[in-house]
Amino acid sequence: MNIINSAPEGRSAVPGLPGCPPDVVELRARVDAFVRERVVPSEPLLDAGGPEATARMRELQREAKEAGVWALPLPVELGGQGLRLSHYAHLAEAEGASDHGPLALGSASLLDVLMLSRHATASVQERYLARIAAGELRACYAMTEPDTPGTDPKLTATRADEDPDGGMWHLHGRKWFTTGAGDADLVTVMARTDGEAPGADGLSLLLVPTTASGFRVVRELPVLGVGGQWEIELDGVAVDPDHLVGARGHALRIAGERIGLGRALRCLRWLGQATRAFDLMCARARSRTQSSGRLADRQLVQQLVFDALLAIRGTRPLVYEAVARLEAGEDTRVETGLAKVAAARMLQQVADAAIQVHGAAGLGPDTPLPALFRAGRAARLLDGPDELHISSVARRVLRD
Repeated sequence: MNIINSAPEGRSAVPGLPGCPPDVVELRARVDAFVRERVVPSEPLLDAGGPEATARMRELQREAKEAGVWALPLPVELGGQGLRLSHYAHLAEAEGASDHGPLALGSASLLDVLMLSRHATASVQERYLARIAAGELRACYAMTEPDTPGTDPKLTATRADEDPDGGMWHLHGRKWFTTGAGDADLVTVMARTDGEAPGADGLSLLLVPTTASGFRVVRELPVLGVGGQWEIELDGVAVDPDHLVGARGHALRIAGERIGLGRALRCLRWLGQATRAFDLMCARARSRTQSSGRLADRQLVQQLVFDALLAIRGTRPLVYEAVARLEAGEDTRVETGLAKVAAARMLQQVADAAIQVHGAAGLGPDTPLPALFRAGRAARLLDGPDELHISSVARRVLRD
């Protein structure tokens, strides 16, 4: 079979349907259509940021609710559709084909909603949770700091001091590469509190309203020229004691829950982005002709297509194995480590191949390939560099 011509126009040659439950197939098609037809055409505006981008995102969120594809993995009691993780995984690929897909479809808040529903106080849940799930409030998570290694949270320098009478907390420090902090309403901050409970790690999580005195957005941190990451400063920010998330001194336990699921979700979205790059590559190979014939008929182009397809299909089972173990409540450190490294490498490889097939057009503004390549390169550092996961997985395998 000629791989390049194996998929009809408009359909992917690497659909995320193997193993997809029958009752999810139709929903996945609707999610895929929504992202392709409504989110993708809005990407230039959304990427530019500003009031117009915010207004367009609000429109997309309203449209997603009307289309019945809103908040698919969020709890039903919060306005979501309550899909189990193994079902939502197939939809996360389709959502993730665009960086803006998860936010437009209401699933970007999943990690914050789950964390707060499990660990926040009743008063915080009542005040914020439903509004976060509805997309009325935006929350983000601040862990990494400018002057300490992001891979070693035990060196966290940001501190939270408690009033002697057990009243307010006062936060001091800086965080950076905090996704979405520029327009967030709430930031969950990891800070040193020197927890006293048995087994405590000395770090706690506090939910900080961005309107609090002393909270400041320092600057945006473009990643390879593209925004969305921010540096923030906490200069004596006062936080109510009921905004402590989870037990004092147990931040790393909660962070572990969040990071494990977060890595799996990133991998699923990277699969969606790689599929998008692959489809663009195949379309270009079919349509681009030279005096000697189509690019699709050149063996070196066929090699790029084959290797990209192999990378995508070889990575997908690793990601879904991690998802299955997460849903079962099992230890996933080996599986998520394997999936994260494989998916990051895969996305960079596929995007690079697609650019090569496009030639100079793949470097310019007329395709999403530069953004997809940047995502692939950044993926090898997000949620810990590849080297950290390689060493961690290898040590665990050799020990066990």
